[in-house]
Amino acid sequence: MKFAHLADTHLGYRQYGLFEREKDFYEVFEKVIDKIIEENVDFVIHSGDLFETARPSPMALLTFQKGLLKLKGAGIPMYAIAGNHDVVMRKGSIPPQVIFKKMGLKVISNINPTYLHGDIFIAGLPYYPASHGKVLRSKLAELSEKASQHEKSILVLHQGIDKYFGYNYELEIGELPDNFNYYALGHIHKYVNDKYGEGRLVYPGSAEIWKTSEIPDYMKNGKGFVVVEMEGSKTTVKRVKVDMPREFIQRTLDYNNLESGVAGIKEIIKDFEKKPILNLTINNVESDTSRVYEIIKEELGDLSLMIRPTFNMFDMEVPGDIVDDNNKLGPKELIVKQLELYGSSDIDTLATDLYDLLSKDKMDESGELIDQFYHEHYAHITEEDVELEDEEAEKQPPKEEEKDVQVTFKEVLE
Repeated sequence: MKFAHLADTHLGYRQYGLFEREKDFYEVFEKVIDKIIEENVDFVIHSGDLFETARPSPMALLTFQKGLLKLKGAGIPMYAIAGNHDVVMRKGSIPPQVIFKKMGLKVISNINPTYLHGDIFIAGLPYYPASHGKVLRSKLAELSEKASQHEKSILVLHQGIDKYFGYNYELEIGELPDNFNYYALGHIHKYVNDKYGEGRLVYPGSAEIWKTSEIPDYMKNGKGFVVVEMEGSKTTVKRVKVDMPREFIQRTLDYNNLESGVAGIKEIIKDFEKKPILNLTINNVESDTSRVYEIIKEELGDLSLMIRPTFNMFDMEVPGDIVDDNNKLGPKELIVKQLELYGSSDIDTLATDLYDLLSKDKMDESGELIDQFYHEHYAHITEEDVELEDEEAEKQPPKEEEKDVQVTFKEVLE
């Protein structure tokens, strides 16, 4: 028996606010579907974050629909769970995957957590936040007991595990049941292929570059999916790489040799089919950074989709705040002053840390800081808490944009 395993396709993600990047994610997904069909697999598993949001755009829905129907035409069913991007923390809410059940998508959920494909037992759960860890561990124990009745079994999850995630994880590695033949995981965007218990534990990684910190893993392992063969007691995993539609170029330049460095990049990207994203670090900057950026933009702007520069000043660090001779408040102090009404030192720290990161264009680090703050302060909120808040919100008339979205979904489904 042979199957394909993918995850974290994030359809509908408009990276950097650029529609071109949203289209790149659709293009990669279409390539993945074509390669899966070429591999002649028996079925497909998608381990969550199929969409970027729980309310996908019409284009995101249609892109997935086309891919699903392509698989169906080839006689290949798909099993899927909801990831954290696919769900709303609200009691009774359903992920967008449910829309496609009538088209053949087999949704693994709390209501229907198990399937049998031939002689392979497939079990799984949608994403659980760390605050619901007790429930998650209890349900995993139940699935483990059911799996013990089958010779071949697959566990499908969208969770961060401490061994691979580093922080803000939902499970410790020892909390996973150890009697499955294959662990089809999602959530971590880098490629992981490890031995665990009686089988293999695999994160196939995201299908596209969701944030620039993924570039080192992309350079090493590529982006794509895996093909898994289960023959007897042996489970083998093959990595299938998919070409990215657009290049991410990372270069470090020296201000003193800026002209030649920029010329070298220009020579590399001038014949690219699609304009790349440039992540440039310029060291030893001795003048106004805005002027340096204008030089780079003038030379490379027409050849690139986006330029993301980081400037390191000559023999000094860019100051975190500016205070005049009269000791007036600088930017960071003004931020804290405005936040005094909240009475929270945690919010003050978050705001000033974000100021430091954003002033240096460290977007990925800023996102990680926000995620960490959320998990430390709000991940404990239960579904019941959200439900009570929603009941109050429902007493208010819907916003116009919500009405528009509902009409759009209806039109897509028709």
